[in-house]
Amino acid sequence: MTDLTQRPLPLFYQDPQPLNALTHGALRLKDGDYGFAAQTNAAPLTLVEFASAARGYPVVFSQGETPFPMAILGLGAGNRFVADGRWAEGVCAPAYVRRYPFVFIEAGGDNLVLGIDMASERVVVSGEGGAALFEDGKPSALTEGAMAFCREFHAQHLQARAFGAALVEHDLLIAQQADARPAGGQPLSLGGFQVVDQARFAALPDAVVLDWHRKGWLALVHFHLASLERFVDLLAREQTPAAVIAPSKVSVEV
Repeated sequence: MTDLTQRPLPLFYQDPQPLNALTHGALRLKDGDYGFAAQTNAAPLTLVEFASAARGYPVVFSQGETPFPMAILGLGAGNRFVADGRWAEGVCAPAYVRRYPFVFIEAGGDNLVLGIDMASERVVVSGEGGAALFEDGKPSALTEGAMAFCREFHAQHLQARAFGAALVEHDLLIAQQADARPAGGQPLSLGGFQVVDQARFAALPDAVVLDWHRKGWLALVHFHLASLERFVDLLAREQTPAAVIAPSKVSVEV
């Protein structure tokens, strides 16, 4: 069985460093692709992405004390939405992926500073390639844009944590696995994630239902449950073009 990729967050980042003009004044950033995400089978999601993500990916929740919404990108160890560095057409890459190589780094207390993964192939330490991160000792428009993106992402991240905590509080999550049986191929099995138990969800007290309705959380659960149908589409991405995909060959036992 394959589990959702288990590695400490933040995914993808190998050498994140806080950006400052004194140390990184000469840094530049060149264009790149999504090759860095080709080997991960899941990526975190924010709540505002649920509606669009549910149309392209199975949306599930990670295991652990603080479950977090995740988009499943592959039934094996790799990402079936990246080929030759390009993300698949018709589906939007999660914001977590799109912000790379930028990231917020804790700087004591509640302070956060913009950082960058110095190990990224896009980072130009010396030379004229790419766009400048600093101009005249001040953040460039590129860096200011990255700051705004990461600030919004962080706010959405906190909301997703609160949603996950509420699911735990009401005991709605159950451990699950997806079993795929390709025609003429080896069975595939993906575990290490959780889904909402529909019976428990239907039994929520009226007061909780009203509160979640006002917060927009009821819709999120429905998007999540509907997205489980995307396991069929994900299986199709695991196959060769000639493979025959039958919906009955994929089961997610909820």
